[in-house]
Amino acid sequence: MLPKTDGLLGEEFSQERRPSGTLYWDIERERITGNTDGLEAVKQTVYTILSVERYEYLIHSNDFGIELRELFGKPIPYVLPELKRRITEALTQDDRIKDVTDFSFETKRGKVFTSFVVHTVFGDVKVEKEVEIGV
Repeated sequence: MLPKTDGLLGEEFSQERRPSGTLYWDIERERITGNTDGLEAVKQTVYTILSVERYEYLIHSNDFGIELRELFGKPIPYVLPELKRRITEALTQDDRIKDVTDFSFETKRGKVFTSFVVHTVFGDVKVEKEVEIGV
């Protein structure tokens, strides 16, 4: 005999986007100073994802952060396309981020400076990131 489900299994479900509201982190003053939502909340998420080494901290899930450590010491022709792939993969784990495009790279004294555009459901954000590769 099957248990009664009161019709729940036959109903259609819709998926709703959770609010993106979060505490506002004033990065320069290193303080939480209120709340934020929308594009500003996504900017904070981008900054945090690109600042956290993936698999480094147990508090974060395995799909949060970016893998940069193993790029140290690798040749530039390997690092540039790999950096583009890793940034895109890390950021698009967030369902508010649709795409990452328009990458540009500059290398100087063992560092790669990259800029790119993050396309979100709230608008576009230009981002810059410095990665030390030690070459």
